[in-house]
Amino acid sequence: MEADGFMSRRTSVEAAGVDSRVTGPAARAEIRWSGGRLLGTSGGFHVSSRMAGEQDFVSVSHRSTPETLTSVETEVDYEGLPQGVSTSTHMLAGAVAGIMEHCVMYPVDCVKTRMQSLHPEPGARYRNVMDALRQIVQTEGVWRPIRGVNVLAVGAGPAHALYFACYEKIKFSLSDAVHPGTNSHFANGVAGCMATVLHDATMNPAEVVKQRMQMFNSPYRGVVDCVSSLLRHEGPAAFYRSYTTQLTMNVPFQVLHFMTYEYLQELLNPHRQYNPSSHVVSGALAGALAAAATTPLDVCKTLLNTQETRAIHVIQAETGAGAVASASGSRQISGLGEAFRTVYRMGGFPAFFKGVQARVIYQMPSTAISWSVYEFFKYILTKRQHERRLHGDRDGDK
Repeated sequence: MEADGFMSRRTSVEAAGVDSRVTGPAARAEIRWSGGRLLGTSGGFHVSSRMAGEQDFVSVSHRSTPETLTSVETEVDYEGLPQGVSTSTHMLAGAVAGIMEHCVMYPVDCVKTRMQSLHPEPGARYRNVMDALRQIVQTEGVWRPIRGVNVLAVGAGPAHALYFACYEKIKFSLSDAVHPGTNSHFANGVAGCMATVLHDATMNPAEVVKQRMQMFNSPYRGVVDCVSSLLRHEGPAAFYRSYTTQLTMNVPFQVLHFMTYEYLQELLNPHRQYNPSSHVVSGALAGALAAAATTPLDVCKTLLNTQETRAIHVIQAETGAGAVASASGSRQISGLGEAFRTVYRMGGFPAFFKGVQARVIYQMPSTAISWSVYEFFKYILTKRQHERRLHGDRDGDK
């Protein structure tokens, strides 16, 4: 079959120009050509051939085995990383992407936390995101919107390294099992869920400290003071009080996020090449959709992390319940159900969408930055791995 310079051929060991070393099942593997150039094969074997007026070429399957050689094509297939280096490459690219994503967008994240307050003080009532940033800088100083960014950077590196490595590994393994050779939305969703469990387990303590320091009139002098105060007054459980809520929020968030991103990539980047514009657009739209849909859970998570004192006092005065006593005798909201009831009592149904504008504004560039940086570093690291292996192969031939 041939169309627009694309031709699919089936070869056997008797075909002219094919090395006689190709035997067994590999002898009937499919070789794809485009304008005289080899694009790929359907088998995991090494073919060596010379056509009239052309140089030698080497072919490797999309997911090669350690024994197969890498492609000498200048356009590296960065979607299919070599075995043995893929996990470390995904982890390094993911760590850089996570740190960039959270650090660049941290001021908007600070505004989101403030705007999700159920009972804000007069000095912390804002009309919109820009008004909030202006007021924070004018009344609390230019560095206030980034207070606590250091603890988030420390947590985001390992959390996103595990996140992307787990996602890529499960996505490819499950896709091969469900629909070999094709993209599976089911595999993308399951991979996103599993990656979220690891990510949130690592990130949750950093989220608690970050949001405590982001609140208006935060009493903590710094990260160390916040951590020691939490341990002293609320115990280690304070760092994971919102973990189940975080998972309840992030599992549907990541399912929507990854499935939307992969679907948009199929539309905008069907050949799955390195295409920065498609990564930015797909990431931004996927983040916006997932953020808007999961805002109610994010409001509950913020309440559990910050244990907003004014809100707790109001609920305690109204009902005499709705919170549990800590070891120090103070009151705390515990559990997703209690958080939902508290949010509803404080503001009704609209309270579940407090800060939705800031959340969407935060997530759109945040996920766009994350995916574009991740794909860029994955491409660069993969290209270098291919080049190193290529030079090694050439040296071995000599």
